[in-house]
Amino acid sequence: MRPRLAALLIVPALALTATACGGDDGKKDAADKADSSSQASGVPKPVDAANPMPKVSGAYGKTATITMPKTDPSDKFVVHTVSEGSGATVKKNDLVSFNYTGKIWKGAKDLGSTYGAKGGGDQLVTAGGAGQFPAFADAVVGQKEGSRVLVVAPPAAGFGSQGNPQFGVTAKDTLVFAVDVKKVEPKKVEGTQAAIPSNLPQIKADEEAPATISVPKNDPPKKLVDQVLIKGKGAEIKSGQTVSMQYSGAAWKLNEGKAKATLFDSSWNRGGQPFTTPIGQSAVIKGWDTGIVGKHVGDRVLLVIPADQAYGAKDQGKTLPANSTLVFVVDILSAH
Repeated sequence: MRPRLAALLIVPALALTATACGGDDGKKDAADKADSSSQASGVPKPVDAANPMPKVSGAYGKTATITMPKTDPSDKFVVHTVSEGSGATVKKNDLVSFNYTGKIWKGAKDLGSTYGAKGGGDQLVTAGGAGQFPAFADAVVGQKEGSRVLVVAPPAAGFGSQGNPQFGVTAKDTLVFAVDVKKVEPKKVEGTQAAIPSNLPQIKADEEAPATISVPKNDPPKKLVDQVLIKGKGAEIKSGQTVSMQYSGAAWKLNEGKAKATLFDSSWNRGGQPFTTPIGQSAVIKGWDTGIVGKHVGDRVLLVIPADQAYGAKDQGKTLPANSTLVFVVDILSAH
């Protein structure tokens, strides 16, 4: 069982991508099921148009109005550029920020929007990334920054054969989205990393890949360590915000004295898709809530988390035994 920090959330309407480490029940949530079922059933190749077609109106950068046809949808996966932006073209595996307005075709039921005070703000997706929600991930590939895109997603490009009962989506539902492509985002923070005391783990995280964590041959600190290694220039992280981060994690004692720790998890193992979670709200282990709140967008943070602020006496598997002090390197990419 791979531990999970929390369910990956897209707020407020949909949980659409694979989860990272955190919750300890070992169960898959609706998003996990959607990913696996969509991939297993085969995602159709996108086309520019099909009959019938929904209509999208409204200005880019604001909640869209989606008008649904009165007839049943085709089985086509439609990705149609409503208005083309002037920015760079999104390439496969780029990390892309976007916003959306969504509906279920049948009954024109709202799936919400990321715009507005409670909308959740900018979302992130890896373009064309494996394990991503195809209705977004496949739709942004080849689009220019600043474009609005109409997406008509049959079940295989959405929640698959599982549907998503939480949001009233059945296994037969076609979903419709107006997706506003914002920009290609950096996958990790940039800057010169500060020196780390010799009694703490040493970190190498310069590549778009799982970090190298070297654990010293001494006992771990008894209190939480939350050292900023690279200082970002973004806004301060506040409790209640939704934060997107890259991370790698290892258990201290299991790797004590090793030049290269065995990681129990890393966001880079999921195609570089950042881990996104509410922070300061007990959605993640206490050490993350305490250590990330008050930091800044653009920070790289070394977290050393005592067991009582992590998983305590619960055994999480071979790479994360009971009573483990945890070591994380975290790049904070965005917050809203």
